[in-house]
Amino acid sequence: QVQLVESGGGLVQAGGSLRLSCAASGNISNVNTMAWYRQGEGYARPLVARITSDGSTNYLDSVKGRFTISRDNAKNTVYLQMNSLKPEDTDIYYCNVGVVLRYASGNYDFWGQGTRVTVSS
Repeated sequence: QVQLVESGGGLVQAGGSLRLSCAASGNISNVNTMAWYRQGEGYARPLVARITSDGSTNYLDSVKGRFTISRDNAKNTVYLQMNSLKPEDTDIYYCNVGVVLRYASGNYDFWGQGTRVTVSS
């Protein structure tokens, strides 16, 4: 009932930039917090960046000053601008969007399919 489609990943050299996009569609009434996670090496995906409906942001310490999360509420889309990329940023990035659905009570969150970011030295 809700789909998140990610794009923007790819292969870049260290110091380069990428912009990830994640567009939500479906029976969405309201969009709440939007976030980006890395796959990591375990079951728990580390949070990379998060933005609330009022624009407050949080970042993983290692990406502060390099990554910027933003959102376009009219398009139900969240972005992650990734600058000064480092090889250690290489991972699969997943978006997560908290929503209120049109035909179900309560809050839910949904995951994108993941987009691969590879940074070479």
